Amino acid sequence: MTHFTLSKKMNELEVKLIGDLDIDSTELIEEELLPALMQHQTIIINFEEVPFIDSSGIGLLLSTIQTLNEQQIALTISKVRTEVMDIFEMLQIPEIVGKDIFV
Repeated sequence: MTHFTLSKKMNELEVKLIGDLDIDSTELIEEELLPALMQHQTIIINFEEVPFIDSSGIGLLLSTIQTLNEQQIALTISKVRTEVMDIFEMLQIPEIVGKDIFV
């Protein structure tokens, strides 16, 4: 089961996702995490403990990025595991959302 932790650092919010980002996590992200993100101007999403992402997780991530962009909230995705980054690259996610979002 997926869960997350939030930690505020200066003017930014770091979100540490823990667990698979899949169909089971979409409700948690949409109902609990997204409203919390809207309260900040700079967001870092830490993928260090996300070992797997499926198509619903990819869709959720793209939707979240679009929503944050529309609200002019800066977003960075950090510490993506190799196996997850391989999926992102296979689907050309860095090209779609911008390579500069990944650090």
